[in-house]
Amino acid sequence: MKEDSSSVFDILKKIILVSAAIASLFVSSGLALAFGLLFALIFGSVWSKPVKKVSKYLLQFCVVGIGFGMNLVESLKSGKEGMLFTIVSVVVVMVVGMLFARFLKVDRKAGYLVSAGTAICGGSAIAATAPVVKADDKQMSVALGTVFVLNAIALFIFPYMGYHWLHMDQLQFGEWAAIAIHDTSSVVGAAAAFDASYYATASQPNLALDTATLIKLTRALWIIPLAFVTMFIFKEKGSKVSIPWFIMWFVVAMIINTYCGLPEVVSKFIVDISKRGLALTIFLIGTGLSLKTIREVGPRPLIQGVLLWAVIGVMSAAVIKLM
Repeated sequence: MKEDSSSVFDILKKIILVSAAIASLFVSSGLALAFGLLFALIFGSVWSKPVKKVSKYLLQFCVVGIGFGMNLVESLKSGKEGMLFTIVSVVVVMVVGMLFARFLKVDRKAGYLVSAGTAICGGSAIAATAPVVKADDKQMSVALGTVFVLNAIALFIFPYMGYHWLHMDQLQFGEWAAIAIHDTSSVVGAAAAFDASYYATASQPNLALDTATLIKLTRALWIIPLAFVTMFIFKEKGSKVSIPWFIMWFVVAMIINTYCGLPEVVSKFIVDISKRGLALTIFLIGTGLSLKTIREVGPRPLIQGVLLWAVIGVMSAAVIKLM
């Protein structure tokens, strides 16, 4: 009787897993991660090995697909000041992030992923660098969870802080949002909210949004060099460097979108499918983070993320106000 009950429960868990996976295709990445984490906390691990393998390759395909939505020329048009600011901020965040990780004794790979997500573009940067460092599901879940929590907070507090506390204009806020907020979706959301809330009647009502988008695209290009630098940082003694070919295909996708006249409807379709796939990947990764794993991880990665976020937020705001 107990065996029958156990068998029925196992079947039920798998049905719920498949249903939640399908649902994750139609929600934001943050909500997809929440679905995965909730499933893991309630039901534990299901199909752990197949899920791990599927999430690994699906993640790489999605990163390549996102490249079809990036225009190399437009990204580089953000200007010399924006480019220099982006380069400096990426380098500073990566260095300071790893110092924080070491000080807080955060797992090396998880700490590196949190730093990469903060330095460049949140979940996409984590997705691109995780296969290179050979991060496991726990390390990816910790990094993604940290970044998404801070993203959600930024979406609500940044517009208010930018206008009422820092007295920023649209151009300044666009630059600040692109540098200090992790994920592209939250950058766009915060900039759009800033425009709509405080500058709806301005001569350029979308200036903050346009500025933030361009600088964020430039920042996202650093996924490529970061992935290659990461290969050598995490190269084990006596082992060969494994070239992340999916990053090369990511570059090819950008070149095709920029120079080959790909119809906009096609590129939008590919990017939309890739973002949905990325949400599914993040859901699958989240299912690997059980209550036991959370206890093992502890609060240190989140503390690292908050400290790093404070550093980049204060530093970028100070530079922008002084410019």
